[in-house]
Amino acid sequence: MRRLLTLILLGCLAAAGVGGWWINQPLPLAARVVDLSIEPGTTARGVAQGAVDAGVQTAAPLLYWWFRLSGQSRRIKAGSYEFEAPVTPRSLLAKLVRGDEALRAVTLVEGLSFKQFRKILSKEELLAQDTQGLEPDFIMQKLGRPGLAAEGRFYPDTYTYTKGSSDLALLARALRAMDHHLDEAWQRRSADSPLKTKADLLTLASIVEKETGRNNDRPMIAAVFTNRLRIGMLLQTDPTVIYGLGDKFDGNLRRRDLQTDTPWNTYTRAGLPPTPIAMPGKASLLAAAQPAQSRALYFVARGDGSSQFSDNLDAHNRAVNQYQRGQ
Repeated sequence: MRRLLTLILLGCLAAAGVGGWWINQPLPLAARVVDLSIEPGTTARGVAQGAVDAGVQTAAPLLYWWFRLSGQSRRIKAGSYEFEAPVTPRSLLAKLVRGDEALRAVTLVEGLSFKQFRKILSKEELLAQDTQGLEPDFIMQKLGRPGLAAEGRFYPDTYTYTKGSSDLALLARALRAMDHHLDEAWQRRSADSPLKTKADLLTLASIVEKETGRNNDRPMIAAVFTNRLRIGMLLQTDPTVIYGLGDKFDGNLRRRDLQTDTPWNTYTRAGLPPTPIAMPGKASLLAAAQPAQSRALYFVARGDGSSQFSDNLDAHNRAVNQYQRGQ
């Protein structure tokens, strides 16, 4: 019976002109976009049936025998695919053989915290939320980095993913990307850098990232903090205080906040904080590795996004009066 069906199908294909007509004719679709998910190990017959079930309106046996007669049925790749009109049997098969999966993209920008990273990923409806409800420490354990703080360890970039892929897999990619960029920056660090470890560099870079959004100012910001580290001067940087306040921060940093001790309060504790405070980008990593050659110990915002740098407290106070108090 199966042999007879096969002969009938082959006859239909021949009658339809598989050699040039049917395989190039647009197939009706049940919706504007048809989603087809192919699991590893799915047979060509299963792929054909899956395409029809998904909304490609044709006979599954006909589609299957086209796969077979093309000689490419074993080259079909597992993955998540989208089809929009016009789609022909030829273009459908070509897409499956190329592995031209439907990709989504999510952008994780510089300066965000790990908590903010996770919030962005949680809104990606087509991304499997495998880390939902997990504590950061457990996530790092699942990523093979037990005992390592999650903050700062994921490189900010635009990442593509396929429908149904895991947020943990995406985080693993971001983790590897940060490893690469951190290693690169560490290899390029200044010979007289006071930073002892790559973790120190990552932490300093995160502070630089939070202190300015201007590429031109980053090396100078890094120079100020490097100079302070070198002479044992308190870093006194507001972003670390804000990070230490966590959810208690209401958008208004008060004097009492600067005096409230936390592990990240660089007004009350010397040296770098125990972890990064955000995800730094490449520019901040390189600035921390190679700060500007400067004796500056202070800086103040000019009000236009840039900073005024000073070598001593008197000059800094004048800059504060000029740019912050309008005197």
